[in-house]
Amino acid sequence: MRPARFVDFAVELVKNRTDASRVQPLAEAGVAELPFGVVVERGGREERWQFIGQLADGEKHEHPEKPVEGASTDAGGLPEGGEGEAWFAAVVASAGCGEVAGVERWSTRAGARADHRGVTVRFHNGARIFARLF
Repeated sequence: MRPARFVDFAVELVKNRTDASRVQPLAEAGVAELPFGVVVERGGREERWQFIGQLADGEKHEHPEKPVEGASTDAGGLPEGGEGEAWFAAVVASAGCGEVAGVERWSTRAGARADHRGVTVRFHNGARIFARLF
């Protein structure tokens, strides 16, 4: 899944949640310097997410995207509430999207930096989205 489509995917996921009061693409929220991402409001606080994509091996931007589906991931112990990184990881993992192969929180990696929060979403076609909370 490429970043532009992931923005639409994230907006659809979050807008139907009862624990988020607002979601919109970064551009609509007035953040013009970053091309892909969303702004989410939960619990009266705003969270901004930037999305950066990595294409699957051999894929090129000028070619149409080729989604691949497989077994969908699940939240697998990811907390549904709480701070932004854990919340967003659980939202994506529990979406039941057949394209999503796995979700990894950056803060739980060995040697993780406290100020480096985000999520890597891996897709069955080999592509990845790096979702950075800023």
